[in-house]
Amino acid sequence: MMMKTSIPFSLLALFFVMSCDDIIEVEDISNKTVTILAPTNNSMLTIDDVSFTWQTVEDAERYTIQIATPDFENAIQVVLDSTTTTTNISKTLSSGNYQWRVKAKNSDYETPYTTQNLSIE
Repeated sequence: MMMKTSIPFSLLALFFVMSCDDIIEVEDISNKTVTILAPTNNSMLTIDDVSFTWQTVEDAERYTIQIATPDFENAIQVVLDSTTTTTNISKTLSSGNYQWRVKAKNSDYETPYTTQNLSIE
């Protein structure tokens, strides 16, 4: 004679709920900061092809980078508003003053912007 072993439905349901919760949990990155590598704040450059670079933020899936002239508060033009999965992007800029900022994002959270100023001569 075979004995039937059964797991109570409520125990089985609890297992699946806990497993799904572990799978869909997204790390909160809202208290992290994007560290700028280049160009550093208040850089004065004599080249117009600028490589913007920052460090990876753990648990980030993508980054938003924006560049405005002369700055975001008094923007005459936003020359770049882009999302990338890399930690660098290049942009050709005309002579003038610029402000650039970058933030990290994942599916549920984002960091504050880190903002820097630069000039192209």
